[in-house]
Amino acid sequence: MVPEQMAESPDGSAPLPPARPLDAIDQDILQMLQADGRASIRSVAERVHVSRANAYARINRLVEDGVIRGFGARVNHERAGHGTSAYITLKIVQNTWRTVREHLRQLPGASHIALVGGDFDVLLLVHTPDNRALRELVLTRLQAIPEVLSTRTLLVFEEEDLEPQG
Repeated sequence: MVPEQMAESPDGSAPLPPARPLDAIDQDILQMLQADGRASIRSVAERVHVSRANAYARINRLVEDGVIRGFGARVNHERAGHGTSAYITLKIVQNTWRTVREHLRQLPGASHIALVGGDFDVLLLVHTPDNRALRELVLTRLQAIPEVLSTRTLLVFEEEDLEPQG
């Protein structure tokens, strides 16, 4: 990408500023917030040895630059009533990614969507209450999208979140 060009935000709504290099303090802040997204500005500042104003400014810059996409809770899907998880691969009509992505964003239980290269075009992770709901999602919702040529469902037996634990 040419440095002057703006990257598209993940949701396609607005362009992001060009990426700025991250220094060791930025990396430490990211690592700390990944482990505990509820960490206070004061604790972040103390841990990375900068003033609270500097920590606040750095976090805001990381958010504005799109490095930090948001703050949220890591959910145990099974305990939250969505005990069935599956990766679904999709083959789609060429050049329809943006349209398909918009359909997939509307699906209940969709938690990750990726455009990939290889034997299929899209990888979708879903969490549903049970196999019946998963079947309904695949056979009724996904296969009704005109740009979806085929699907393949891979049932998840066990999963582990590799992100830092807080």
